[in-house]
Amino acid sequence: MNNKRIRRLIIGPPRDVTDPKIFHHVSLVAFLAWVGLGADGLSSSAYGPEEGYKALGAHFHLSILLVAMTAITVAVISIAYSNLIQHFPGGGGGYLVATKLLGNRVGVVSGCALLVDYVLTITVSIASGCDQLWSFLPPAWGSYKLTSEFIILFILIILNLRGVRESVTILAPIFMTFIITHVFAILYAVASHFPELPKVFHDAHTEFRASVQTMGFLPLMLILLRAYSLGGGTYTGIEAVSNGVSMLREPRVRTGKRTMAMMAASLAFTAGGIMFGYLLTRSVPAAGKTMNAVLLENLFGHFHGGYAFVILSLAAEAALLFVAAQAGFLDGPRVLANMALDSWMPHRFSQLSDRLVTKNGIYMMGIAAAASLIYTRGDITTLVVMYSINVFITFSLTELGMARHWIKDRAKEPKWKSQLTIHGTGLVMCLSILTITTFEKFSEGGWITVLVTALLIGLCFAIHFHYDNVRSSMKRLDEILANVPPPENVSRVTPSPLDHNAPTAVISVASFSGFGVHQILSIHKSFQNFFKQFIFVSAAVVDSGNFKGVEEIDRLEENTEMNLRQYVAWAQKQGLRADYRMAVGTEPVETIVEICREVAQEFPRAIFFMGRLIFREEKWYHRLLHNETPNAIQRRLQFDGLQAMVLPIRVLA
Repeated sequence: MNNKRIRRLIIGPPRDVTDPKIFHHVSLVAFLAWVGLGADGLSSSAYGPEEGYKALGAHFHLSILLVAMTAITVAVISIAYSNLIQHFPGGGGGYLVATKLLGNRVGVVSGCALLVDYVLTITVSIASGCDQLWSFLPPAWGSYKLTSEFIILFILIILNLRGVRESVTILAPIFMTFIITHVFAILYAVASHFPELPKVFHDAHTEFRASVQTMGFLPLMLILLRAYSLGGGTYTGIEAVSNGVSMLREPRVRTGKRTMAMMAASLAFTAGGIMFGYLLTRSVPAAGKTMNAVLLENLFGHFHGGYAFVILSLAAEAALLFVAAQAGFLDGPRVLANMALDSWMPHRFSQLSDRLVTKNGIYMMGIAAAASLIYTRGDITTLVVMYSINVFITFSLTELGMARHWIKDRAKEPKWKSQLTIHGTGLVMCLSILTITTFEKFSEGGWITVLVTALLIGLCFAIHFHYDNVRSSMKRLDEILANVPPPENVSRVTPSPLDHNAPTAVISVASFSGFGVHQILSIHKSFQNFFKQFIFVSAAVVDSGNFKGVEEIDRLEENTEMNLRQYVAWAQKQGLRADYRMAVGTEPVETIVEICREVAQEFPRAIFFMGRLIFREEKWYHRLLHNETPNAIQRRLQFDGLQAMVLPIRVLA
């Protein structure tokens, strides 16, 4: 079995991007979106409430206030991001909002924070999931935990290479098992302690008054605010739905809002219910166990067979956390692709595979997640701190952008006051959590996430600077076209009748520009009067920027054909015979090679040409930032026995 067949067996056969039903096949309905995207938010109930509750220390009576604050915060942030879906139905989330409303540079900061956030989404989810499992596994197995985390990471990479819908559908039963077991546990915790509730609230009130008299109201509120901030991991993942709107079933806005409502309600109930359960059962941290494991053992451990339910619940919690890692693989590559389309990241990250996923982004997220696991050795406390800081950088910038929008457009928006109230409140909440978490935990992992994010921002600006220089240098090639009058009606250009036995130059082109015309002139210079007829070939490449609907694909085909007709019209004005060929695909090399093979059968004396940028001084990063498509096409064609040449196009940058 060759490598190609093995690959097809693992990740599945290629999808037909021209199938008008393809968007229906790969999109997610509200329920599956709740599983694939909402799981990120819901799973945070496995570690967020625990960190907040432990930060209260001896003042656990404050957990009642903390439960209320948690529910209110989830509601405010969810409503704010639901509004975001309404105003940005194309998706993009925090990166797009910051770019559109606060400027490109602020958008880069938000985008980089999101990328680190999604890497840590994967890492935190896997590490926390294994912590749940090892809460009931034998302590002697602890040495295998990190290895298990890497195995799970590898499995998730394979699942996501198969496609969005497949990866989510497989994990849906796990999600529902978590919902059923944890809703039952929370309801049982309240029901079994129902007669004691008046006493619980009375004791909490008494202890609160005693604490105020002992230490003062302000210090007590600072303890509560600190616990609220350190429990900020509870709110991570709320933004996942707005970032992934483009993968939702039409109508996307309605589906997105429905998904957001389902996620917010489930998160507020589970996170608040679990924290309240800690208080009711007087749960305290235990070595080698998570707080949720302690809670479940306190509730069911004394029943015959109750420990089986504890294991089932913890296994479901672990599995949900692994599902939550999906958000990092679903949304992280999309943010990376959006930044690549804007030239802040290498352009290759915007390309889709034949399974219609951004495979380069998936690989990158997986590698970065593995690196963070190695650095922290899966320590969930450090990871949650790193995670929360980046989440709330993005949250804060998003809320700031939306608040600015409502203030700026208040004359046009009749509901601006209510919207500003929501986003202004969210901004204060997010900034408070960000500031306190960074200050409190800077030396305990906070510094590394700040450093990594800053370095990533610097890298993005360096990449953008390079692409800008290349574009400036390429403008001199476009000057070739300055004196060329455009065809009066390109759509009416008729390809020339070609001689199938005559020497034929087949040129791979993209948009109509000086770069392509320069290739024709280079061929004339190197093969004077040899070629009298030309065929221009182009691939209508479907990437993450235009894979948004049938209309976008149709527009892509129209633009590609229009560019090819312009080349035909230009060549005909020079007295040359010309025709064109095109095809739609996700991988430019495979698509162009297939077109060239068909042309070679029709024109046996054809020679194939591709243009490639040549820099004055080749740097190691040029191959990363500029794809090797021309060379890859040349190798494939030459292996097929066809004559293929790469034309050097000099760039002064």
